[in-house]
Amino acid sequence: MVPSDKSHPLGVRRAAVVLVASLFAVLIASAQSAPLAFVSTAWPPFTSPPGQPRFALDLVEAALGRFGVTSKTAIVSAAQFTPSLIGGRYDGSAAAWKDAQREGALLYSQPYLENRLVLIGRHGANVAAKTLADLKGKRVAVVDGYAYGDTIDSSGPMWVRSTSEEDSVARLLNSSVEYTLIDELVVQYLVSNYPKESSSRLQIGSTPLVSRELYLAIRRSRPDAQSLIQRFNAQLRGMIADGTYHRLLHVEWIRADVNGDGVPEYVAASTRPGPAEPKAEQSYTLFSTSTPAATRTDRKTGFYIGGNIYSDWASVPSNYKTSNSAAPDPRGSTASIFTFKW
Repeated sequence: MVPSDKSHPLGVRRAAVVLVASLFAVLIASAQSAPLAFVSTAWPPFTSPPGQPRFALDLVEAALGRFGVTSKTAIVSAAQFTPSLIGGRYDGSAAAWKDAQREGALLYSQPYLENRLVLIGRHGANVAAKTLADLKGKRVAVVDGYAYGDTIDSSGPMWVRSTSEEDSVARLLNSSVEYTLIDELVVQYLVSNYPKESSSRLQIGSTPLVSRELYLAIRRSRPDAQSLIQRFNAQLRGMIADGTYHRLLHVEWIRADVNGDGVPEYVAASTRPGPAEPKAEQSYTLFSTSTPAATRTDRKTGFYIGGNIYSDWASVPSNYKTSNSAAPDPRGSTASIFTFKW
């Protein structure tokens, strides 16, 4: 008599495998249906509660939303951040830097943003410093909550903690500090929205004194961690090409590699950016690190407009070189994110 499939050892094994696979699928489906629970420090303008400037969180939430995943971020103190991140209570962080302590517990995405602190002084000031050590003994304002590690804390300047980017600039203008360090993205906002004031009142350095790449980090123990990271990475180039980055970062031009050849292009926020070729200072560079292809002398930076890359400005069709006055300003997609007083 031949035993039934269920009573046969091979049949039992098959049933067990099917059961485990089904339970695993249920766990993944359950994990994906609930919002991801992220943790971060308060770090304006990159991570803040809803309603405040939160560039990093906005970008991550937009990318996750493109494949149906939502998230919520709890804001904790700097001292609580790493223990919370690797302790298993949260699914990860939407805005994390890499370090050895965290990598064992977390899977990291591709970098989606780069934090670069630029030196700003009053008009006429010497802003040629190449390192933080060059500012030894100087009073330098920096937003309280920036956590750039031991390097910045032991580098020599006398740090003055401000409450916001606006507060840092106000302290600089009233001479209570000699310099301020501000993220290059905020500098771009200053130059674009206050061109006369920034050129006549401020001296802006050209060398970032602190640079760190920003990542989405997911707890390795989540069964769908690898899938989440892969799907997130797959969204980034499209978000640059379709203007999502521009809208959420409040910039009109971005310099980034949209076709994967290693050479960054000037990417317009719309198909009607205007008649003038963008100047370098009018375009926000997503990543400062050059790839080998980007350093080749035979590869020139092109212009990405309307889904096509043009080798130079003269090649851009004339119908793109008009201003769309009826279209909303991409910087104005939300209320004004900064209010600098001069």
